[in-house]
Amino acid sequence: MVDYYLDFENPLKEIDQKIIELEADTSSADHSSKIIELKSEKELTQKSIFSGLSRWQRVQLARHPQRPFSLDYIQAICPDFVELHGDRYFGDDAAVVSGIGSIEGVKTVFIGQQKGRNTKENLFRNFGMMRPEGYRKALRIMKLAEKFKLPIISLIDTPGAYPGIGAEERGQGQAIANNLWEMSKLKVPIISVVIGEGASGGALGIAVCDRMLMLENTWFSVISPEGCASILWRDASKAPDAADAMKVAPEDLMNMGICDRIIEEPLGGAHRDFNIIAAKLKQVLLEELDSFKDVDPDSFLEQRIERYEKMGVYKES
Repeated sequence: MVDYYLDFENPLKEIDQKIIELEADTSSADHSSKIIELKSEKELTQKSIFSGLSRWQRVQLARHPQRPFSLDYIQAICPDFVELHGDRYFGDDAAVVSGIGSIEGVKTVFIGQQKGRNTKENLFRNFGMMRPEGYRKALRIMKLAEKFKLPIISLIDTPGAYPGIGAEERGQGQAIANNLWEMSKLKVPIISVVIGEGASGGALGIAVCDRMLMLENTWFSVISPEGCASILWRDASKAPDAADAMKVAPEDLMNMGICDRIIEEPLGGAHRDFNIIAAKLKQVLLEELDSFKDVDPDSFLEQRIERYEKMGVYKES
């Protein structure tokens, strides 16, 4: 059972607490029938809560502190993963993990934004906010993938690029822009998977792709709902309204032609049954990788131009 509940999950918390109390009861009384009854009630309550989530509730789920992170997925579906460090210019950025491995014998390169589970880990991982050296490290590994003709899988989960002075001094904007330019030309397939939150250029810097997949309870947008609300209404508490206005949910992005496939999560979110979501993600990645095996490497640029030209609406005058 999870030990952290979002506000809208409080009914589940009450049921879980009752189940824990009964299971911990060492008296001679038999509570098995009551526990079965409570578990049945919990399942019905879960279905009721999660069948009609708002966009803001999906944003909250995407940020759940017990939600699986990039390394969790990589280690589960790619047991021979070898992490590679450093950008060869400045240093290593722990907010992004990168390396080479294989999924059921299919050699791949992984780039994944990584958050921490506690304060110490979050400080080390910089809360999943990449610095310029992180984007340069990611690009170095992607160029390595192109050299050895390996497909790239990027896992997106960040509140945005790091906005600190040091990052700006070392060329944050240029590093992201250069990634967009170089990724668009890579002669290997790129599959991006939004596993949590995908905010701003911080996410886009490793998200140029041929196929974008999103887990069911994730979001992807040019800015966070709080940031949007602060700009438009000067009130971050209007974040739920901003989430609706920006249409940040996977279904919205699918309708806009940005997302190509939504991966269903276990009832209650990916953190409630990691084994199920990891197995599902592995299967989906294998299917997507298989679809690229006969694609001409020289055609990726044109395909990406065609893909991104379809997004959005514009009018020539």
